[in-house]
Amino acid sequence: MTQGEALTILKTGANVFLTGEPGSGKTHTINQFTDWLRASGIEPSITAATGIAATHVGGMTLHSWSGIGVSDSLTREDVDRIASKEHIAKRIMKAKVLIIEEISMLSAATFEMADKICREVKRVDQPFGGLTVILVGDFFQLPPISRNKETEFAYESPVWRELNPLICYITEQYRQDDSDYLSVLSAIRSGDVEELHHELLTSRSGLQGSTLENSVPKLFSHNADVDRINAEELAKIAGKVKKFHMSSKGKDSLVEGLKRGCLSPEILELKEGATVMFTKNSPQGKFVNGTLGVVIGFSSDDSPIVKTKDDLKITTEKMEWQLEEQGKVKASVSQYPLRLAYAMTVHKSQGMSMDAAIIDLSKAFEYGQGYVALSRVRRLSGLYLVGLNARALQVHPEILKKDRDFRAASLAAREAFEEMKEEEVTDMQKKFVKAMNGAWFDANTKSEARNSKQIKNSKDKIGLPGRLAETLQAVRDAKSLKQAAKDRGLAVSTIVTHLEELAELGKLTNADFSHLVSTDVAGEIHEAIESVGGSKLSPIFHLLHGRHSFETIRLVRLLRK
Repeated sequence: MTQGEALTILKTGANVFLTGEPGSGKTHTINQFTDWLRASGIEPSITAATGIAATHVGGMTLHSWSGIGVSDSLTREDVDRIASKEHIAKRIMKAKVLIIEEISMLSAATFEMADKICREVKRVDQPFGGLTVILVGDFFQLPPISRNKETEFAYESPVWRELNPLICYITEQYRQDDSDYLSVLSAIRSGDVEELHHELLTSRSGLQGSTLENSVPKLFSHNADVDRINAEELAKIAGKVKKFHMSSKGKDSLVEGLKRGCLSPEILELKEGATVMFTKNSPQGKFVNGTLGVVIGFSSDDSPIVKTKDDLKITTEKMEWQLEEQGKVKASVSQYPLRLAYAMTVHKSQGMSMDAAIIDLSKAFEYGQGYVALSRVRRLSGLYLVGLNARALQVHPEILKKDRDFRAASLAAREAFEEMKEEEVTDMQKKFVKAMNGAWFDANTKSEARNSKQIKNSKDKIGLPGRLAETLQAVRDAKSLKQAAKDRGLAVSTIVTHLEELAELGKLTNADFSHLVSTDVAGEIHEAIESVGGSKLSPIFHLLHGRHSFETIRLVRLLRK
């Protein structure tokens, strides 16, 4: 299934399990879906199984969102107590679409506990109280942390079976472009590792040298020694350490969760000559989460200047990690998007793409650990293997069996939607938006939306006009889109969604927001839109090779109306 086919199914409001190999574009597809939801006036509840994953997606852990915390089990009294907490009840009652990222790392027990709380709060005896639930992840990657020897995956829960999600298995690949390396990863994933694959991997062992040791990150299976290695390598560099402290806004408990999940440290220590890794994607496309570089100096305001492996010199600016709820930023932390790149754990590398890495799998102890580490690297030439044990190339045997079921179910879903007429699918999507009290918003139905009193009334019902007025004023006053979002305490994507809704109501002119996009950027995106022959975001984004964010493309698209 392609990303576009999966997105079409997601828009129908079906419960979905979105899966695929590392680098297939699961996160990209979910981002498109959330953008579409917000453009329709529907705010998704975004959660994840772990703090690191939650920080990547700008949400909170499912444990925090549902109020279950660190509980292993819930009594009837526990369910009543949690469901009666005002902030938990209010959050769940407002929820319409629940997204759970990194579902592979969520145990069946935790999945069921969150379900119990939602049913109790909603007073609806359906999975998660009748919420539309989107599960995202890959069960071949790291499994749930289990205190006993038995690992129970979320799909083994009766709640999963009752939820009965459609399976969308994305088969595209955007990370690896090396056929030999892809064959190794595919062999691990299918449980068919042969001597040829071992030879390819071992051909990349013993290649690290003194220069390489300091320029490529090391991945370890255990936490032990990671901080020590980073500190020791930094100490070897002459010069004074510069310290950069993370700043924060919001409730202490929420801020602490962001700090734990953030890949940039609370206190970032750097020196000129230090090897670093970017921990976030650049809105301008200058770097991505995992880009390597060396600190070559500091600007007049002490901002680190980093030279990447592509000889690009970047004066780094602080960036924010945010926790959003119902379109509002509830907490944020601000830090330079950097960390020392001498060592990190496999767990913290999940979700990253790396040009190169020194990987030590001699102590791999968990199914999927080696697969996660190896699949971070884009090609075989970027792999430097220090050690490898038998467990490193193993994935969970239960997942091998289950994966065949997932692929078959995805093929059946794809074929079922291929047989439907386009009007049928569109009608399903419209009904979903209407059921969520949203406003139908689609590039092909702009005129219908513009003339529909029903849609205008639905916007009035959810209180958008007042909020839109505040956003319009903030945009007029701001020098940048980021500044407007900061002034309003909203996510950047939400600001653009408000502008799109203002345009639908005929309350937006180009003069209101054209200053947010430079003439050069607008011209480049205009050309891309003309080249793809339409205004759909994904083809434009890919044609521009990710140089401009989806939000910037949406702004330029608005300028064309």
